[in-house]
Amino acid sequence: MNKLITSLMMATLLCFTNVALAADHETNNHHTDKKAFKVTELKPGFQFLQGKGGNILLSTGKDGLLIVDSDYSEMSPALQETLASYKSELKYVLNTHWHGDHTQGNKALGKNADIIAHDNVYLRLNSHQEVKLFNMVSKPYPADALPDITFDHSLTLRFNDEIIKALHLPNGHTDGDSVIFFEKANIVHMGDHYFSGMFPFIDVGTNGSVSGVVKNIHDISDEIGDDTIVVPGHGAISNKEELLAFRDMLVGTSNEIEMMMKQDMSLEAMQEKGLSEQWKVWGKGFLNEKVWISIVHSSLTKDAAKQ
Repeated sequence: MNKLITSLMMATLLCFTNVALAADHETNNHHTDKKAFKVTELKPGFQFLQGKGGNILLSTGKDGLLIVDSDYSEMSPALQETLASYKSELKYVLNTHWHGDHTQGNKALGKNADIIAHDNVYLRLNSHQEVKLFNMVSKPYPADALPDITFDHSLTLRFNDEIIKALHLPNGHTDGDSVIFFEKANIVHMGDHYFSGMFPFIDVGTNGSVSGVVKNIHDISDEIGDDTIVVPGHGAISNKEELLAFRDMLVGTSNEIEMMMKQDMSLEAMQEKGLSEQWKVWGKGFLNEKVWISIVHSSLTKDAAKQ
């Protein structure tokens, strides 16, 4: 029975690949054609960069430049042009996780800057990886593009008069995610633990889980304030209230899908029935409702198998 469920699940995931990719282009890729970044100042010394892939946070100051995440390779010329406008040297690149829309820029930037990430990011970038939902294959990165500095649980960096803390969040979006705190500026980059205003992608294939993301966001919420600037992996600049609304959506939709699973509904039947009306707005972004149901179904199935 488990093999049947898995087969049905994978077939459905592949079926919606093109839909998901199209949504990604429409929602997060306003500048793809001209390959440029939209730059927004969050605070003096902090810029929010939106290109094609994951959101980038830039720190500028007396010590040089530091960025969190590096977008796709095709965006590297535009990213290098943007960074060059600050007339300072890029010293550090922090990767929140291994996915290419957050790390491919390492290949251009890693020749001169140090790359920092969790141990599992190094392992995955240094080996063959696949994300079946997007029909994506990631070949091992060249040495210059791999993290130079890795950590297990946490790392602290003092740079540009700022205390920067990277904290590993286990089994969330992937098995190598970190959130990055800028303590004095009161800014946190959540990586892909947070897709602002939309259903997220959770990489169950690399040990991510919906329940893990919920737990991790709950834990992080105790560390940030109502006035903290929250940078999502995808979507608009946000805050704690909106982050908690995202968490509540994860809990609410997961509960509904779990109830349908307990009624022995097939994945196709769940997708046909859909979710409650209150969650419809979340399906207008990166992923549609049917793909989200399949991801949650996959995550819950995997969680159940571990028990």
